[in-house]
Amino acid sequence: MKTSLVASLAILAVFASAGADAQISVSGSAEVKVAPDEIRISVGVETRDASLEEAKRRHNENMTSALRFLKSSGVPDKDVQTDFISVTPEYGNDLSRTKPVIFIVRKSIEIKLTTVTNLEPILTGLLSNGVNYIHNVDFRTTQLRKYRDEARAMAVRAAKEKAEALAKELGVECGKPTSINANEWGGGWGPAGSYWGGRGYNPYAQVQNVVQNEAGPSDSGGYTMSLGQISISAAVNVTFSIQ
Repeated sequence: MKTSLVASLAILAVFASAGADAQISVSGSAEVKVAPDEIRISVGVETRDASLEEAKRRHNENMTSALRFLKSSGVPDKDVQTDFISVTPEYGNDLSRTKPVIFIVRKSIEIKLTTVTNLEPILTGLLSNGVNYIHNVDFRTTQLRKYRDEARAMAVRAAKEKAEALAKELGVECGKPTSINANEWGGGWGPAGSYWGGRGYNPYAQVQNVVQNEAGPSDSGGYTMSLGQISISAAVNVTFSIQ
């Protein structure tokens, strides 16, 4: 686990006006990067035919093939979910036409993979067994709460260290915090898939960034897909009294 602290170039201590308690306000942020241990996949099966019955028949065959493949690949039934079937008639560009030119039958499958190295063979197998759309691939961590708590704690430490460093340079002592707010985000990412069919400068912001990397396996095992890492971030704004 490697942690690096990057101090902000712009440092500004904010003091209260005369007669009020002196304060210093700082911000701290932290980022924890972890290898994903769960993947959610959304895929779709679509068939088209001038005959509704033929479109439905071929669609059922493709769906059956895809579900059988998932079962034979060891994906538990509880980790596979299908949605409702969708039938769309298309009439072409002739607005006077009353009989559809073609029928489109669609259904999606949601899959949870707990063995992340199975992603590429599962996608390849699905595309060879009736699936013709990959809607989305979402990389996640099942330890999201743990890493969010860790990122938040690191952000608080970063803010405290910044406040103490500023106070020391100013020849004063940093007191107790008088206010704090926090935000967390991240925990999953997924590249955009195929579906059917101003900056401003705040001179009072003092940001200290913390980046922590938890490396995943370095050996890709011969796969052509790199899973990368998930970023989980937290930021805090803290105001301390000055003694």
